[in-house]
Amino acid sequence: MSSPVQPSAAKAKPGQARPGQVLRNPKIWKFPTVIVSLAVLLLSLLYMGGIVDPNGHMHRLPVGLVNADRGAVMAGQHTNLGAQITGSIAKAPGERVSWKQLERGAAQQQLATGKLYGVLEVPEGFTAAVAALPSGTAATPARPTMLVLTNPGVGSLASSFASNINQTAAHQASLQLGKTLTAASAGASGTARLLLADPISVTVKVGHPIGSHSGLGLTAFYYALLLVLAGFMGGNIISNGVDVGLGYADSEIGPWHTRRPVVPINRTRTLIIKWVMSVAIAALTSALIMLACVVILGMDASHLWLLWVFSFCASATVGLGVQSVNAAFGGIGQLVSMFVFIVLALPSSGTTIPLEALPGFYRWLAVFEPMRQLGGGVRAILYFDARAEAGLTRAWIMISIGVVVALAFGLAAASYYDRKGLHRMVPKDS
Repeated sequence: MSSPVQPSAAKAKPGQARPGQVLRNPKIWKFPTVIVSLAVLLLSLLYMGGIVDPNGHMHRLPVGLVNADRGAVMAGQHTNLGAQITGSIAKAPGERVSWKQLERGAAQQQLATGKLYGVLEVPEGFTAAVAALPSGTAATPARPTMLVLTNPGVGSLASSFASNINQTAAHQASLQLGKTLTAASAGASGTARLLLADPISVTVKVGHPIGSHSGLGLTAFYYALLLVLAGFMGGNIISNGVDVGLGYADSEIGPWHTRRPVVPINRTRTLIIKWVMSVAIAALTSALIMLACVVILGMDASHLWLLWVFSFCASATVGLGVQSVNAAFGGIGQLVSMFVFIVLALPSSGTTIPLEALPGFYRWLAVFEPMRQLGGGVRAILYFDARAEAGLTRAWIMISIGVVVALAFGLAAASYYDRKGLHRMVPKDS
């Protein structure tokens, strides 16, 4: 039944508590004050803890090193400066960068699967170009060049980190080489010595391009976030709607109050109803997300059928998890699921700040938190031609594990409450 609130209801009737009386009771302050304070403190620590010092936390950022130089004769002997430079860079001390010495084809393959955030390449003819510098045979000799390849598909920040690291390494190699060249060319002119002191120029190119409507590599993050939010919000709305429909909760929308007759049903069967509805509605919400992002807003996307199937499975899995958490924790279930699926998931996603630039705690969270898995799968579909090794296989595996865990946890909690006779409370008139 539904009934509007009468205007006189806002006035205190005889025997009713007044706001001042309620607010002076310390018991009414305890629970919300403690919970809100803890939630805000944890939110601040978790969100800001991952972004305060990404450079300081950088650990083994994957960057490729390619030597395509064939060498040339210098000072009467065959020399390969490219091999010397790449070898020196790879052996540099420190754990900030994980240098991977590869052939050009292998480096391109790893750029195309998101395994490398960038590549530093010494091109063919590098030693020959260096050997021509001191001779002065050309009025303006061509400077030897090193090539920096970026990978915007791994995220603008990750690609920027790799690009800066590569340019710094190339500049240091240039200065080191310059010391050797200037020492061997004591009689060179002042202009020539300036050139020899810093002989290498650096060219930056995109190693694996993405579309212009890809948000500089951020559309994967926001698309995955939409999938998680659809599952999270949908799960909570469905849970409340089912409880209202079965008579186990009242509905108040503005002045309208609704209370339906109670349907006799246990917790386990109620949970199954919510699961089925979450999965069914996820099919619709996934299609609507694609409609809004791809069709209306023009987001770059390919493999559309695969993108929808993945989106549906991802959002449905989150919905199943939310229903299970709500079934287990009751009134605080929404808060618990918010921390599981949103608060802990966003800073550990690795799609904005790379995991290699996060503290170890967040890298541990990324092993199982949903945003990391879903973000990797969406990124593989959008930017890396849906390659399995780009993160799509891992995403499917973790979605499957998530479904099993959600079903097992929810059934265990609901059936336990049913066996113990812990029936749900039914609202009654006072």
